[in-house]
Amino acid sequence: MGKLSWLDGAIVLATLLLAVGAGLVLGRKAGSARAWLVGERDVPWWAILLSIVATETSSVTFLSVPGVAFTGDLRFLQLPLGYLLGRLVVARLFLPLYFEGDALTSYEVLGRRFGPGVKRASSLLFLVTRSVADGLRLYLTALPLKMLTGMPLAAAIALMGAVTVAYTFAGGMRAVVWTDVVQFFVYVAGGLLALSVAVGDVTGGLGGVLQLARDHGKLRLFDFAFALDHADLFWAGLIGGAFLTLATHGTDQLMVQRYLCARNAREAGRALVASGVVVLAQFALFLLLGLALFAWFRDHPPAAPIRSDDVFPTFISQRLTQLPGAVGLILGALFAVSMSTLSSSLNSSAAAAVNDWLKPTVGRSWDDARTLRVTRGAMVAFALVQVGCGVAGAAFTESVVKSVLAIASFTTGPTLGLFFLARALRAAPAGSAAARAQGRAALIAFVAALAVMTWVWRGTSLAWPWYAVVGSLGTLVLGLVAARLSSARS
Repeated sequence: MGKLSWLDGAIVLATLLLAVGAGLVLGRKAGSARAWLVGERDVPWWAILLSIVATETSSVTFLSVPGVAFTGDLRFLQLPLGYLLGRLVVARLFLPLYFEGDALTSYEVLGRRFGPGVKRASSLLFLVTRSVADGLRLYLTALPLKMLTGMPLAAAIALMGAVTVAYTFAGGMRAVVWTDVVQFFVYVAGGLLALSVAVGDVTGGLGGVLQLARDHGKLRLFDFAFALDHADLFWAGLIGGAFLTLATHGTDQLMVQRYLCARNAREAGRALVASGVVVLAQFALFLLLGLALFAWFRDHPPAAPIRSDDVFPTFISQRLTQLPGAVGLILGALFAVSMSTLSSSLNSSAAAAVNDWLKPTVGRSWDDARTLRVTRGAMVAFALVQVGCGVAGAAFTESVVKSVLAIASFTTGPTLGLFFLARALRAAPAGSAAARAQGRAALIAFVAALAVMTWVWRGTSLAWPWYAVVGSLGTLVLGLVAARLSSARS
């Protein structure tokens, strides 16, 4: 089993069996499509809080964020300050929309306001970008497994996908949330274990780590300079992070589906805002781990330069393999964060595909059994797509965490702009010529904003935290102009 001992292998296997077992047990309650998608809307707020954090954390935070501090400093911590600000706005402005009526996806809200064309366009963008971003997360998770076992990368990715499909297929969203709760504690324990081992090996312990970091300028936390082409600045983190959170936590089905599991909008808001504080603490933990790894590799120089994303996996391979059971716990934690995000992604993608595309296109009503069967089938199909994207992840040469966040900022901004536009335009009577004109204006603005964002991404040096700002405000402005022109012609 390569560098993986039998004890480590047993711990990893126990983690996988625990995840599948939890899904099978909790899945007994998912006998209907509604229960499978939103857990009958009776999940307690604190479980939703931990599920939000576990999903947002993913393997990117666990493996890639330590590399950010290893090669840089602590300025990345400015970003979750924006995340917290954005959550406060989402709880105030967006959550009430999702508890009006009986929506199962966030894009149904846009459909009620602007018509089916806008709903399907925004849903399609979510499906495509979610598959790509989470495929990259799968790739990153498979790296240490490949190092430790010699397993081919494609096989490692497929293994994680198969285990996640097993419990998600059985238990649906309820299984996803409660398994996230367990996985939250597993991966936090793994991070703390790695930190304690690294700090314990360094002369002077934690004080030695911080002193070395101070000597190399790695304790820098705030940078109040203003430049649109730099991501690690205070205003990029605060404003860009807030807009990114407005998009990802306010409009993205991955997170919205969790709110819909809550008993009411108040409990969903409590879970959302509190999750921002926990995420801030987690970023601090994994950045501190990066500083500890910087000190550790000063005492144990690698044979060759290490890429940012390879820092933590290399430490696992070189040091934690010497401690009985440590690698098993770390790999279990790694699987936990990966499966948490993947299961949520698969469930929300299936919900969007069926409710926004398949059922409206068929044009006839489906009974509950057929809806559940098709939704589960769609979930399996998206798993295959994400595994394929994960296998292709080796083509990325930059930090995966920045690639994933750039994808999210690039694509979710225009969708956020549609929600802004819905607030800015006075609602017209349903079915009226004015309502149809607003729908056309919104769709034109959405497509045009995607074209603008493509140019921004490929043709400018704008830093990725600003993508969501440009995309959302661009959609709003273009939509208002298109609506005014449409109104003038009618």
